Amino acid sequence: MSPKIAVVTGGNKGIGYAIVDKLCSVFDGLIYLTARNEQLGLQAVQQLESSNPNASKKVNFHQLDITSVESIHHLAEFIKRNHGGLDILINNAAIAFKTNDITPFGDQAEITAQTNFFGTVNVCNALFPLLRDHARVVNISSRAGMLDSIKNPEIRHNFISPTATIESLSDILNDFIKKAKQDSHQDDGYPNSAYGMSKIALTAVTIIQQRIFDEKPNRDIVVNACCPGYINTDMTSNKGTGTPEQGADTPVYLATLEPHVKSPRGEFVAERKILKWKI
Repeated sequence: MSPKIAVVTGGNKGIGYAIVDKLCSVFDGLIYLTARNEQLGLQAVQQLESSNPNASKKVNFHQLDITSVESIHHLAEFIKRNHGGLDILINNAAIAFKTNDITPFGDQAEITAQTNFFGTVNVCNALFPLLRDHARVVNISSRAGMLDSIKNPEIRHNFISPTATIESLSDILNDFIKKAKQDSHQDDGYPNSAYGMSKIALTAVTIIQQRIFDEKPNRDIVVNACCPGYINTDMTSNKGTGTPEQGADTPVYLATLEPHVKSPRGEFVAERKILKWKI
């Protein structure tokens, strides 16, 4: 019988690394720590093997740049060829510009969206066909991406409309990028945060993904978004109040939800509790 398989994107440091570390203790299967930089990814696996006795039997490295369709395809083909399926996918890889970064805001909006939303969606498109029954998907989002930060009620509605699709969300995000390059995004009611906007879209896409999975309820595939908290990592310039280990708790909880769980499904979760994301 094929072992269970987990994939964690952006796993070489911070919350992603802590997620892999925690999965070693609670997940009975093989875990693929992925990272864009092969050297850093392999170093992370070596570090895990030296600190976690379960890692040497459970953790493998595979290169993955979520902004590269070719890289995503290579991972999907590898998982399909070697394991035939996937049981856990944790979409953790993301970027955030620092507040003092001089990159024009329109460029920040585009680059951030390409990674945090479009890259993650591309990973899902490639790996979702491999999901086995009872698979669990976790999209690492953020409280920085709460829906009420969008001041335009029409845009808010379009994000959570029952008829919203991944394509329609993509159109909204592309409109935000266009307006950001024109420096008119706030006039249209968009937030002044490239990171926050990308995470709004990611949480919204989670709801749509669960709606699609629910069309085949017997398969019991569950996807949730979560905020890991304000964690002391490179992304927060080490200003966070929580440890990476604390940040890994809710993602791993969601990744290991028991079969046929009724809730949470298609929710936004923090500290293991469902948060009211919609207004």
